[in-house]
Amino acid sequence: MNASAPSEAREGFAEFLGRCCPGISSPLDRAEAVALADLLKALADPARVQLISLIKAQPDGQCVCNLLDAVELSQPTVSYHLKVLHEAGLLTRRRQGSWVYYRVVPERLEAIARAVSP
Repeated sequence: MNASAPSEAREGFAEFLGRCCPGISSPLDRAEAVALADLLKALADPARVQLISLIKAQPDGQCVCNLLDAVELSQPTVSYHLKVLHEAGLLTRRRQGSWVYYRVVPERLEAIARAVSP
């Protein structure tokens, strides 16, 4: 796998966002389809969807320590899912001491909603 692939996918998706109108009103080109598919793949896991919903419920950010019990998964598993969501651009993170706090990137979720709306 190409190490720059996630970055290229984000750049392709950013271009897609710049041109996207509500819903997919015209066929996507290959780069747009790949970028959107990569974003949807990041959400294609029940644990990740649950993590997004838990983090979104706390606008000031959600500490990893609070997520572990809520999703009933091990710390390494939660960290992996958070990494996937962060690399897809769906989450931002900041370190505070030994804890990491995550926030949802609303524009990314809105882009998904626009892309799949009728």
